[in-house]
Amino acid sequence: MAVHTTRMLIIGSGPAGYSAAIYGARAGMEPIVVQGLQPGGQLTITTDVENYPGFADVIQGPWLMEQMQKQAEHVGTRMMWDTIVEVDLASGSPFRAIGDSGDEYVGDVLVIATGAQAKWLGVPGEQELGGKGVSACATCDGFFYRGKKVAVIGGGNTAVEEALYLTNHSPDVTLIHRRDSLRAEKILQDRLFANVRINVLWNKAVERFVAAENGTLGHLELVDTVTGEKSTLEVDGAFVAIGHAPATELFKGKLETDDGGYLVVEPGTPKTAIPGVFACGDVMDHTYRQAVTAAGTGCMAALDAERFLAARDHAAKQAEAAE
Repeated sequence: MAVHTTRMLIIGSGPAGYSAAIYGARAGMEPIVVQGLQPGGQLTITTDVENYPGFADVIQGPWLMEQMQKQAEHVGTRMMWDTIVEVDLASGSPFRAIGDSGDEYVGDVLVIATGAQAKWLGVPGEQELGGKGVSACATCDGFFYRGKKVAVIGGGNTAVEEALYLTNHSPDVTLIHRRDSLRAEKILQDRLFANVRINVLWNKAVERFVAAENGTLGHLELVDTVTGEKSTLEVDGAFVAIGHAPATELFKGKLETDDGGYLVVEPGTPKTAIPGVFACGDVMDHTYRQAVTAAGTGCMAALDAERFLAARDHAAKQAEAAE
């Protein structure tokens, strides 16, 4: 076992973690990033990225994360291939974390960037057709289906918002819900039912995503949840919108979470209730969940972490001088 110490310890990678590392390194905090099970986060399983600023042409998600990692390393970040399995926040700064490897990581400040994962249906064809017609983010991928027929699976706020958003690109949007009523807020339901581009299929569940001859999504196999009757729906794209699961298991009972499991921060900041502990990216953002917003909150976390350390160091010097 080894002990790794740093001014700034970052748990998790992806746009939030890498951005925090870049800003932290440039502020002289020599950050350590413990990358976790999926280095680079959700973008490493995303193909075409067309909405990240600065690129005139479509780029690949894994390539973007590779570039961010290289940039963070170039300015002085240490990347650790490990997964944190235990953290000690109760003792205050310095904060301690234990990796699956047995190594210990100690940081004067802690930045949590563990992200969130989209919830999937877990039916055949879903993962195989990911990026080939099946998606969990209309904001990310809806543009690629302009003028085409699409479906949204779900019945909550996320599903209704995704369906409404997709009408900006598609003239034919079908919302598929396994029950006979929606869980979404009434104002969203009113907008949905008033939109002539959206059709709702009640009491239907997706059993399988089926590829067309060209290897992309061709149709959905459905089952009626009341009668058991089978049917199919031809679509070019399908968006699974049944929610997200933030990666906060490590912090349960140690940091406050909201009803959805997201870490609670001071509004407009990445500050948690524990001084010196900051949360950024999708682990604390249940609204936007975009790469660019994750990167922005990573920047904020690093800036606030630097200010926290500067204030603490200044107070320590004043106390020493007064003795």
